[in-house]
Amino acid sequence: MTGTLNKVMLIGHTGDDVKMHYFEGGGSIGRFPLATNEVYTNKTTGQKVENTEWHNVVVRNKAAEICEKYLKKGDKVYIEGRIKTRKWQDDKGIERYSTEIQCTDFTFLTPKDAAAPGAGGNQGGGYGQSQSQQQQGQQYSQPRQNAPSTNQSQSFTQEDEDDLPF
Repeated sequence: MTGTLNKVMLIGHTGDDVKMHYFEGGGSIGRFPLATNEVYTNKTTGQKVENTEWHNVVVRNKAAEICEKYLKKGDKVYIEGRIKTRKWQDDKGIERYSTEIQCTDFTFLTPKDAAAPGAGGNQGGGYGQSQSQQQQGQQYSQPRQNAPSTNQSQSFTQEDEDDLPF
């Protein structure tokens, strides 16, 4: 094979919320850590061993803004991209290297209405949604929860018919 390939596919949990940086020209960049786990059984001791690998994920422009809006700490996400190593100098002038995943594609795997384990701050609403989205979701789900009442169910159906595009 004469060509080369730099492709990464990861499924993991976010270690923090997306940190955004905006540029004067209108561009933006988002960064967040992603944890992937490997579990295996040690053959000599018979115990399960779990190793966690941390990846620095970088997302740009519109994709970064989408990630900032919907991804929260602990969410499960599929990331596709390429490995990029950057060289930079720290405050003391020492050369440092950091390896990042330059994200080109992603898919959110945490359901909107599922709260991440241990996320005490998001009880009741959909995890990864803004407060207004949680309220809208509750508004839309209330008529369905109250479906035994025929009046509410009929009025909900009429509203749906008015919104149909055909």
